[in-house]
Amino acid sequence: MSTPEGSSTPEGDAEGGTPRFRPPVNDPWKGFRGVCAGTLILEAIVVLLALPVVATVGGGITWLSGVYLVGLALLMILGGGVQGRPWAMGYNFALQAALIAGFAVHPAIGAVGLLFGAVWAYLLYLKRDLTERIEQGLLPGQRD
Repeated sequence: MSTPEGSSTPEGDAEGGTPRFRPPVNDPWKGFRGVCAGTLILEAIVVLLALPVVATVGGGITWLSGVYLVGLALLMILGGGVQGRPWAMGYNFALQAALIAGFAVHPAIGAVGLLFGAVWAYLLYLKRDLTERIEQGLLPGQRD
């Protein structure tokens, strides 16, 4: 059975290899990148809102803690724009490691880092699940 150029059948390609499916109608990675960018922006807001907590409860803001928190928030905001790059998830997890290291500034900062670390672990799970669904042809629009 021949198929038109550019399409494939779930049974496999002409050589009897692995099944191939057409790409999804809508780009699922575009939505995933948006979720990652939105999470970074939300995280930056939370980090900036931690400034008064550190100032009041943590014994005051020093130059080191202030530059650390504002710099980390700035890196998160800038990171929202690089989510299309192949190294973006590594960048996101590096930011999480830096935020978890915020236990040195104040325990509340480290706790926020652990909370958002769990969010990023879930996003990594979603990325792997999305990749598997695309490979299996389970997304809407991949099958007739």
